Amino acid sequence: MKLVVMTKSTYFVEEDKIIGMLFEEGLDSLHISKRDTSPLYLERLLSLLPSEFHHRIIVHQHFYAKNEFSLGGIHLDSAGAAVPTGYKGTVGRTCEDVMQLRAMKKQSDYVFLKNIHQPREATADRERVLSDAELDEAGRQGLLGRHVYAMGGITLADIPVLRERGFGGVVIRNDLWERFCIHSEQNFSPVVEYFRKLRALCQ
Repeated sequence: MKLVVMTKSTYFVEEDKIIGMLFEEGLDSLHISKRDTSPLYLERLLSLLPSEFHHRIIVHQHFYAKNEFSLGGIHLDSAGAAVPTGYKGTVGRTCEDVMQLRAMKKQSDYVFLKNIHQPREATADRERVLSDAELDEAGRQGLLGRHVYAMGGITLADIPVLRERGFGGVVIRNDLWERFCIHSEQNFSPVVEYFRKLRALCQ
C-alpha cells in the first residue's frame, strides 16, 4: 500500500529537518500543499532539502518548480483543473465524488479520493464525508484499486480497513504533523516514530 505524506498547510522553521528525516526513514512520496501562495517559501523549502530526494516530491502549487528542481510531478486539487499547457510528467488529481473516479483515473496517474473522514484541520465549511455505502459501491464497481488513495482525516487505525476496501494507498497529514508543536518543540522523534508505524502498516 502506498504511503503519501502531505505537508502541513503552513510553512514552519523546522520543516526541512523533519522532512529530511522522513526521507531518510524511507518516505517514498511527499506532497507539498500550502495555503501560502508565495513561491519564495516553496523554493526555500526545496532548496533546503537534499536534491537526492527531489524526485520523491510532488507539488500542488507553483508547477514551474517541477522542472526547476527536478521534482516527481504535479498534483491538481480539483476535478476541473487543467494540466498546464505543454506539461509532460506525472499528474495526480483530487476527487471528492466516487462518481468522478472513473473519469479521473483515465486523466491521471493516480487519484486522491478525499472526504473519507471529516478533516481535523479547521476549514470554513464542513465537507460532506463519503458514506460506507458509497465506498462499498465504488469497490463493487472496481473504481478503487492500486492508483486510488484515501485522503481526509486518515489515522493509523484506518489503514487496515482501507486496505481491505481496496484502496491502493493513503494520504496522511494531520495525524502525523500533530505530533510536533511548531511553537514549542524541537524534538522530532515523535513524528519519526509515528511515521515508522505508518510505514510498517502500509508495507
